[in-house]
Amino acid sequence: MRVGFAADHGGFELKVRLLEEIKGVGHEAVDFGAFEYASTDDYPDLVVPLARAVARGEVDRGIAICGSGVGASVAANKVPGVRAALITDAYSAHQGVEDDNMNIMCLGGRVTCYALALDLIKTFLAARYKGLERYQRRLAKVAALEQEKP
Repeated sequence: MRVGFAADHGGFELKVRLLEEIKGVGHEAVDFGAFEYASTDDYPDLVVPLARAVARGEVDRGIAICGSGVGASVAANKVPGVRAALITDAYSAHQGVEDDNMNIMCLGGRVTCYALALDLIKTFLAARYKGLERYQRRLAKVAALEQEKP
């Protein structure tokens, strides 16, 4: 699977460690930055290019990391076609894909330890969308929201 990663300064260290691990288990990891630690970078500048790549199908799934994971989730969800969520437990990591077709998982680099983050990512990447009628119906309603004008 082709997996995109993006992180601001709050998630930079965790992202660097995770990139190498994911490559080691057979996935292609694509780094959207940051490419060096910069305490003044802004998560939208890093997360939005990843989100756009996911929406266009250039990568299969994305991992977005900021300090808490909240900002990364907010920014990613502004891109039409993205279904991102802050994930802190294994159940949500697979259920978000199976039921909601989540395509970007957000993590908090300051609140998620490396071992848990790796486990969550492996769970997220192994999950597959079930596509049941009720899930499709719900996602169609979400997609319709992206077409509305404020």
